[in-house]
Amino acid sequence: MDASLQKRFAPLDYGIFSLLLAASLAIGLYHALAGGRQRTTQEFLMADRSMSCLPVSLSLIASFQSAVAIIGVPGEVYAHGTQYWFLGCSYFLGLLIPAHIFIPVLYRLRITSAYQYLELRFSRAVRICGTVTFIFQTVVYMGLCVYTPAFALNAVTGFEIWGAVLAIGLVCMIYTTIGGLKAVIWTDVFQTAVMFAGQLAVIVVGVQKTGGVMEVGRKVWEGNRIAGIDLNPDPTERHTFWTLGVGGVFLMLSLYGSNQSQVQRYLSAKSEREAVRSVYMVFPALQLSLALSCVMGLVMFARYCGEESPPLASSNRDAMVMYFVMDMLEGLPGLPGLFVACLFSAALSSISSSFNSLATVTMEDLIKPRFPAMTEARATLLSKGLAVFYGLLCLAMAFLTHLMGDSVLQVALKIFGMVGGPVLGLFCLGMFFPWANSTGALAGLGSALALVCWVGVGSIVTRVSGAKPLPPSCRAANTTFNLQGALWNITVSRPSGLQRFYSLSYMWYSAFSCLTVVFVGLFISFLSGPLKEEDVTPGTVYPCLGKLLCFLPERLKKKLCCVTPLGHSKGAAADLIQTDPDLKYL
Repeated sequence: MDASLQKRFAPLDYGIFSLLLAASLAIGLYHALAGGRQRTTQEFLMADRSMSCLPVSLSLIASFQSAVAIIGVPGEVYAHGTQYWFLGCSYFLGLLIPAHIFIPVLYRLRITSAYQYLELRFSRAVRICGTVTFIFQTVVYMGLCVYTPAFALNAVTGFEIWGAVLAIGLVCMIYTTIGGLKAVIWTDVFQTAVMFAGQLAVIVVGVQKTGGVMEVGRKVWEGNRIAGIDLNPDPTERHTFWTLGVGGVFLMLSLYGSNQSQVQRYLSAKSEREAVRSVYMVFPALQLSLALSCVMGLVMFARYCGEESPPLASSNRDAMVMYFVMDMLEGLPGLPGLFVACLFSAALSSISSSFNSLATVTMEDLIKPRFPAMTEARATLLSKGLAVFYGLLCLAMAFLTHLMGDSVLQVALKIFGMVGGPVLGLFCLGMFFPWANSTGALAGLGSALALVCWVGVGSIVTRVSGAKPLPPSCRAANTTFNLQGALWNITVSRPSGLQRFYSLSYMWYSAFSCLTVVFVGLFISFLSGPLKEEDVTPGTVYPCLGKLLCFLPERLKKKLCCVTPLGHSKGAAADLIQTDPDLKYL
């Protein structure tokens, strides 16, 4: 960005930003000294399974609402309009299904790592593959979460980029390591409040400086930023109602159904009922968060759309939001610092969740199975060491993130779709199809990862993904654009052949990869010999298939394992542990 456009922080802004970091450290220190002082893996990794629904729900929100979303969504709405807002439609099924299917299955097994389920249902090989896939996804995403706010702050204020990266990474690493999951959850609660306050402050001041609510509404309407429901079924269209409302359901399921960062919070709740209630409490907060981000993008458009050469025109879209914030809050001491605190709160909450969940899966899925006789004290110390290791790895990944060319929002959702979708497919294959076996699960995972990575890498290499931004003008003369939209879609050149395959909307990646795992997994399972009912671990299959296939003869239903009930005992894995001593680390 041109140095003449850069803004400066006042001392009060630095003070508020420093206060955020100090408060986060203080919460971590408190939980390091309180209670059992993080001396056991259950306390460090699972908060002693004692959390109530309110902190768990706020932590679920904070983990999802990263700095990527706070910066990326307003930039998306500024450039392309409010079509992205329809993602909120996916929150209904995207949260109801985890609440009433995934949580009952996983919570009743009393597991620590979500991927322990994959061993109970399939085999140890499937569990390790699921764990390694999650680690890869999370490490890459962590670098994005750390680098994004630091880059935006540097682009607009000149604040040293690697100084900001180190501040986020080191503070987060310290309070996660000394305070465990309790510190992570309670800092998430504090940081969620800061996030909402920062966004609200920007919107209120921005609307006032732009001329009021009516003026903002007039400009965004005339600038064609208010999108109607686009029912185009073409899967290569970047954002339509189907890509967001249907493809988004699979994205939400990969986050809230099978992602260790979120599942670990469910499992830390004091009861299954508290875990389910926490998901219900997340829903309105996620809708509010999405609304604030979209409204912020609309206000940003209204502020700059009438200028012949907007200062944002030549900027990276991810720096747009930061420039807008500093422009709106300039001259209001403390408010720029509040928004930066909001931005960095989102980053801290996301990466602290990642540190803790990565330490958990590495310990429970990769280390304890090989060293089952490890003492509790040594396991706790090693868990803390793993949190430090992943913190340093996160800083290294931040240095690689600047090589990515797409907007941070699109890159983040591509990562979740390309890697999270296949893992979701494993869980769906195991929970809903009792006859699926380990061979089918491994074949499905490998096929899905290969296909979706081919599409994702192909879209990056050929640069065919992404729609062109709408015209930046807000003059009334442009209101014919919407009326001509259908004709424009017909006349514009479309990619063909492999390029069309690479043009698949990134919002479909999760659905595409999840369904690939299921279909390939079922096909290979039938070829290699489907599981029998007595071979399925009790409590690992959700009993919906028997109800859906109620019209089949009982003999055929039994052959398809459709009668396996969902276990209700707290120790559904105990029977398996008794028959296999190697699983006593569960």
